[in-house]
Amino acid sequence: MHAPHALAMGVRWAGVLLMMVYAWRRKSLTPWIFVAMVAGAELGFDAPHVAVQLRVLSDIFLRLIRTIVAPLILATLIVGIAGHGDLKSVGRMGLKALVYFEVVTTLALAVGLVAINLTKAGVGLTVSGVAPIVTAPVATRWDEVLLHVFPENLAKSIAEGQVLQVVVFAVLFGIALATVSEAKRAPVLRLCESLSEVMFRFTNVVMYFAPVAVGAAMAYTVGNMGLGVLVNLTKLLATLYGALVVFGLCVLLPVALLFRVPVLRFLRAVAEPATIAFATSTSEAALPSAMEQMEALGVPRRIVAFVIPAGYSFNLDGSTLYLAVASIFVAQAAGMHLTLGQQVVMMLTLMLTSKGVAGVPRAMLVVLLATASQFHLPMEPIFVILGIDALMDMARTTVNVVGNCLASVVIAKWEGEFGTEPASEVVRDGAEA
Repeated sequence: MHAPHALAMGVRWAGVLLMMVYAWRRKSLTPWIFVAMVAGAELGFDAPHVAVQLRVLSDIFLRLIRTIVAPLILATLIVGIAGHGDLKSVGRMGLKALVYFEVVTTLALAVGLVAINLTKAGVGLTVSGVAPIVTAPVATRWDEVLLHVFPENLAKSIAEGQVLQVVVFAVLFGIALATVSEAKRAPVLRLCESLSEVMFRFTNVVMYFAPVAVGAAMAYTVGNMGLGVLVNLTKLLATLYGALVVFGLCVLLPVALLFRVPVLRFLRAVAEPATIAFATSTSEAALPSAMEQMEALGVPRRIVAFVIPAGYSFNLDGSTLYLAVASIFVAQAAGMHLTLGQQVVMMLTLMLTSKGVAGVPRAMLVVLLATASQFHLPMEPIFVILGIDALMDMARTTVNVVGNCLASVVIAKWEGEFGTEPASEVVRDGAEA
């Protein structure tokens, strides 16, 4: 009876080794994360007593990620608000764009919230042995909730993981910075830009440890709970993809029809940047193509140059929907019953904390961890999610790019300037090629 078991185990580990060879040849972090998830699940199944000792590796990764949250959100929000200079120069078009961004991202949060509450993908994934997260006590009365939003000391807010307070400070600081003269604003803005760039590079460095952390977290989870966790991950993946499809059909399509966007022409124009986004899981990689295609479609260059880059900070529809799904999944996995009011507060927090975070791979992990810390959620389910994050990232990034391209067309239509300016020869030639 032992020989077949040993043979099956040998075949499984041989498969893991082949996957490692494939990941080595790809020279990319994403395959390694997937391989680590499989290897961790296998280790947890074959040697649970060893696997449960590996949690310290995922905890190390968690601590490193936590150090990124506050400075990254602080710097990116300040740059996003103050980067336009005089707030009045943003004008009517900027106001329309911001209103559109907030309405659509709110609808994305609502779709994600409804989807995960219907499928209950995290129910049954009970996480045991979760270390408590030390944060300031959560206020209960409405006046205490309101007071708790505003920081009394920035360093204290950062130390206690009060992300919403950091966001409020960043917004007010960004507005104040935008109102001072260019000579005084430029040095601070350059500092914040440099800080945000450094923190993204810091994130990239920390992410090299992600495969080890994911493998350790998966091994610990499977060692404790068995392979049933994979059922929950499949449900989560199906929930996200289904919710993104519903969002496209029930939100983006009606918006396009409402503003009389030529849907077929738009789909042909957005096909190239959407494909790039799906293949690279990076919104920024599709930015040049997106701007080129939208200008060729008939959106004036000045609108394209403002709306699409601004949308990369304020209109990440796919990522916003993902955050709603993932955060409630984590709560369900922790066995926490969140009331509708608590879920709404969480969604409002996500709406704020996700602003300004650039569309780069795994940037949403930082926001998700920040939200989990804010609402006392356990971290283990997040590491389990990270195992399939590559598959989720491709879909949500594609929706991000399509949503921002549509936003530029909608604003052009709203301004009555769609198709009024001919695209440059370079843009037309690039679009036709």
